[in-house]
Amino acid sequence: MLTRVDKPALMKRLFELGCGYSGQILSYTKILGQLQDAGNTTTLAHYLRLLDTAGLLYGLEKYSPEMVRCRASIPKFQVHKTALISAQQQHSSQEIAANPSKWGRWVESAIGACLLNHTRTDAMNLFYWREGNHEVDFVLEHKGKVIGLEIKSGHTGHASGMAAFEQQCKPYKVLLIGNSGIPWQEFLELEPLELFA
Repeated sequence: MLTRVDKPALMKRLFELGCGYSGQILSYTKILGQLQDAGNTTTLAHYLRLLDTAGLLYGLEKYSPEMVRCRASIPKFQVHKTALISAQQQHSSQEIAANPSKWGRWVESAIGACLLNHTRTDAMNLFYWREGNHEVDFVLEHKGKVIGLEIKSGHTGHASGMAAFEQQCKPYKVLLIGNSGIPWQEFLELEPLELFA
């Protein structure tokens, strides 16, 4: 099905911004502030759905047992393929790896892309969770079971969001991905459905 795009420059800029902010939560209002050819939030949400349909960029919704709250949430950008980030990057992979903050976002985006692509073939849903200052990077839902995933690629970092998520959402389990938990390289080789066993 063909869809008319009235502002292709706006859609292109949304794609570029979304790739640059992959793994981050960013409201449509903040996005509009960074765009010269501003439309409205409804147009941006529509273009983000088109980019998802094309297999480029997705906007994760916030997890909530109340689905009405999910639909009205601020999106967390997630590329379908990490090559979309590196293609627009001016720094080398060695420079990125030497910067803990940037490297952490790249690792999180790689895990998010892996999970997102599994949701296309497996019967899973993918979300993020945030309440106040507490956040869990990814929430997987499968047949009523919920798993929280917190990504910590470096040696440091406090995962206080996991405890808050457990207390508020009563998940099936929560997992730490990184040096203090499942190494992220190993996690990328897992079949996510196996986590629900």
